Amino acid sequence: MVQTIQNISVIGAGTMGNGIAHLFAQNGFKVDLIDVSQPQLDKALATISINLDRQLLKGTITEEAKLSCLQNISTNTSLAAGVKNAQLVIEAATENEDLKLKIFKDIDETAPADCILATNTSSISITKIAAATNRPSNVIGMHFMNPVPVMKLVEVINGYATAKDVTQTIIELCRKLNKVPCEVNDYPGFIANRILMPMINEAIYSLYEGVAGVEEIDTVMKLGMAHPMGPLQLADFIGLDVCHSILKVLYDGFGNPKYAPCPLLSNMVAAGFLGVKSGAGFYKYAAGSKELVVSERIV
Repeated sequence: MVQTIQNISVIGAGTMGNGIAHLFAQNGFKVDLIDVSQPQLDKALATISINLDRQLLKGTITEEAKLSCLQNISTNTSLAAGVKNAQLVIEAATENEDLKLKIFKDIDETAPADCILATNTSSISITKIAAATNRPSNVIGMHFMNPVPVMKLVEVINGYATAKDVTQTIIELCRKLNKVPCEVNDYPGFIANRILMPMINEAIYSLYEGVAGVEEIDTVMKLGMAHPMGPLQLADFIGLDVCHSILKVLYDGFGNPKYAPCPLLSNMVAAGFLGVKSGAGFYKYAAGSKELVVSERIV
């Protein structure tokens, strides 16, 4: 039976977590945003308010809609308190398997028995996460794209034991959010990253081997393949550490050397060149901004 869901808990108040909270709250859902750090929660609410102001300036929402969205969001530093009334919990913590497994064990002990537990992981096994709980049939993947309020796609990932009615509930929920759900099964990288990350890795190999420069590689893919952003700049936006982590998941999961991270990527991550979040990756960025400062190779 498809469930009617109104109360949402989102774990993790970073970029993805605040975007997910924004999306649900703007669509009339009650959201409890949970993070161990109160300053991070305050920053998330400030970010959501800024993004709502941008929508207001564009005329896509009203002042009343902005206020309603903010009023729909509560914050909590206690996981147990934050999920006690949840019908759906969406975990959006750092892409770290051990951390996610611990979070799901804790949610399983405190969330209502019929609550659906979802993860926004971009590559970690849903089946493995589900096995950390006593309700594997109620565990599913909801892989949102960044920026969450704007991007239409949600990858809905079935674990090995995910119940069909849970999948259908999440698919219908995505449609209520005006998103396009794509149902996939649980294999390393799912679909989005199984295809995207090897392309990014090959672009990095092309740079590493001196085939072309950063701008040339990105320009070929933008103008020749009609990509809105070149793969190297996209990697900077995703985070080079995140790209590296996903490639390792693919490599470990399939045991195929074609997924091994390029040595240049590994070196950049080790050196702290992570892209936009660190101010430099394949490009340099203005402090606190995604705006390019220079467009030549910096490593």
